[in-house]
Amino acid sequence: MKVQDYEARILALIDEMVDTASDDELFASGYLRGHVSLAAADCELEGIDEVASLKARVDTSLSKNASELSPGDQRLVGALWDLLQQQVEKNA
Repeated sequence: MKVQDYEARILALIDEMVDTASDDELFASGYLRGHVSLAAADCELEGIDEVASLKARVDTSLSKNASELSPGDQRLVGALWDLLQQQVEKNA
């Protein structure tokens, strides 16, 4: 799977959540969407097409910006990121 495909699947899963998500889940999904999109754009600019690179960039971005979030929100965003990755890989 290519980075663009992986990003598209993650973003589609986020979009599907909108109707049923709690306020916390909507916050986490919106926050995560920005990190995923930025990481995918960086990969594209650098000619990188490995999904592992995208995942590492998202992980790094979330870690570097952790101070933006409360510990509870950090856990929520991290758990959602893990869940979305599992869903994409399960349906790959």
